[in-house]
Amino acid sequence: IIDSAILRPGRLDQLIYIPLPDEASRLQIFKANLRKTPIATDVDLTYLAKTTVGFSGADLTEICQRACKLAIRESIEKEIRHEKEKQERRARGEELMDDDVYDPVPEITRAHFEEAMKFARRSVSDNDIRKYEMFAQTLQQQRGFGTNFKFPNQAGVSSNPGQPTGPSGAGNDDDDLYS
Repeated sequence: IIDSAILRPGRLDQLIYIPLPDEASRLQIFKANLRKTPIATDVDLTYLAKTTVGFSGADLTEICQRACKLAIRESIEKEIRHEKEKQERRARGEELMDDDVYDPVPEITRAHFEEAMKFARRSVSDNDIRKYEMFAQTLQQQRGFGTNFKFPNQAGVSSNPGQPTGPSGAGNDDDDLYS
């Protein structure tokens, strides 16, 4: 998939694998996407989070955006119907009251989410997840993770970094720049 030259140390030598969100994360993604959106009280975001196993954050965002667009479309259609009714009443000579000002705030309902879920799809298949996990494993093996590199213990080498020992560091403070 990727040329091995690109994967040499110093280039793309870090793999950051972000797994698909768990149920609690999915719930938080729904809440974050809908934080400024009026939602009907009977909409259960926890149930949505439970039923969207395997969906990515982008997939969940798409569900929220589609439900929001459906609510807006419904609101516009209601407003158009209301305007037509007003025109018909004017044509019949009925007086219109100031109370007839119609300004609905679109609210996302269960029906909007149910319709949005009809179009929802997982963008990451189980096969793709296995590929990513295998790639991560291969990359770790190629990089030699887990080696136990240690400098050898030698006479004259201090176990404290920066502290000389042995003949050059013993009692000769005149030439020691760091004392």
